[in-house]
Amino acid sequence: MSDSSALLRQIPGILHGFGDKRALLPVGLQPYEATRPVKKQVHGVRIVDVSRPGQACGEADGLFTSTPGILLTVYTADCLPVIFSRKDGQHIGVVHAGWRGLIDGILEQVAARITLSGDTADWVASVGPAAGACCYEVSQELNDTFIQRLDLPASLISPRPRHLDLAAIAQAKLRALGFTETDRAGRCTICTLDETGQGFHYTSFRRNSHQRALNPSHPGISGRNQQSGIIIL
Repeated sequence: MSDSSALLRQIPGILHGFGDKRALLPVGLQPYEATRPVKKQVHGVRIVDVSRPGQACGEADGLFTSTPGILLTVYTADCLPVIFSRKDGQHIGVVHAGWRGLIDGILEQVAARITLSGDTADWVASVGPAAGACCYEVSQELNDTFIQRLDLPASLISPRPRHLDLAAIAQAKLRALGFTETDRAGRCTICTLDETGQGFHYTSFRRNSHQRALNPSHPGISGRNQQSGIIIL
């Protein structure tokens, strides 16, 4: 069974899930795959309103809809998928938030979209599987950039020297934006093993890059990014 959010499971009339290597698109969402909007993720902050199945969205890292029957998904392989739903299940959203998106304000863009017609306090947000602080080592320059640009404790941003905690950063941002109910679903995409203990549970861009550096014949992850998504039924 794919990862899911305890908060989102309580909301009526929606289905959601976070993908992994066993089911790149969670099994429960697969029947709706043909309805997905078409987009190109570019580590940006553009949020698109979706009103019809298969809508062409261009470059976008976030989707938002109140229309039933349209599956909203994002691809990830270490970046954060974040799924949103109004508590009545009538409006939903999803974003792809890597380190660039977190710094440049994609979560703030979601909040701005919500507040055009409502209040973030009426929504829940779930932060999905991503590179964890256990494994996500970055340059000192990038670590310092996060600490300088985000109004968050340095110990939250980087609980270990030069290791970013993307999920903690996202949850802290969400709380500051007025989302009173958030949770985390899933584990570190880099190091989490599967149930056999012989392979990995998630696709990971960083782990794959390390493997390919050691063995150039090791296959890349093209076409194997997991998807996380949500749909109003």
